[in-house]
Amino acid sequence: MISIDKVSKHYGSFQVLTDCTTQVRKGEVIVVCGPSGSGKSTLIKCVNGLEPFQSGTITVDGISVGDPKTNLSRLRSRVGMVFQHFELFPHMSITDNLTIAQVKVLGRSKEEATDKGLRLLDRVGLKAHAHKFPGQLSGGQQQRVAIARALAMDPICMLFDEPTSALDPEMINEVLDVMVELAQEGMTMMCVTHEMGFARKVASRVIFMDQGRIVEDNATDAFFGAPRSERARQFLAKILSH
Repeated sequence: MISIDKVSKHYGSFQVLTDCTTQVRKGEVIVVCGPSGSGKSTLIKCVNGLEPFQSGTITVDGISVGDPKTNLSRLRSRVGMVFQHFELFPHMSITDNLTIAQVKVLGRSKEEATDKGLRLLDRVGLKAHAHKFPGQLSGGQQQRVAIARALAMDPICMLFDEPTSALDPEMINEVLDVMVELAQEGMTMMCVTHEMGFARKVASRVIFMDQGRIVEDNATDAFFGAPRSERARQFLAKILSH
């Protein structure tokens, strides 16, 4: 579903990604972790062309992301993206947030888009809030709306960029529960997250990054049980000791 081959990216003289290679098969859930500044978010944003890259190739469902002839807007309409800070339209109701892209990008009727949006809102437990505006919801509720909005586009895969890092601790689980359910239903997912409990529960593999490189790409049990790299061992020792 997603193929990343020898991808490198730099800002001027600063190298952000170096020779990153991995694959995500249909139905797999991949967790990308590592210290701050290791290139995790940049890598995931390269997958749908939000960040350009200088060398290497990325294909999503056989479509080359870096090819100048590729219609990136069309590709992005098929790749769901959930950001750290929700990115909902603050001046629109929750229903309008869920329907605008369906109508404008997919060409659905307002009625069809609303029906789909409300069904997904119900699925994430927020149908009663359809008439509200984002500012009237908690952070956890807004993030669940953002997930429902991404699902409304019938994506072939989902990208999550630290979806819980801006949330209060009490709200994290309500978002992770929705993500776990998606994973169990077979959605192809690539998640940048520090939530190691989530990784252990649903990830097929864990990718560990440091200083712009993929240091380790390992089955979940092996990664947590016996990481191959010393850097990954140090990282896990720090975050799993509390």
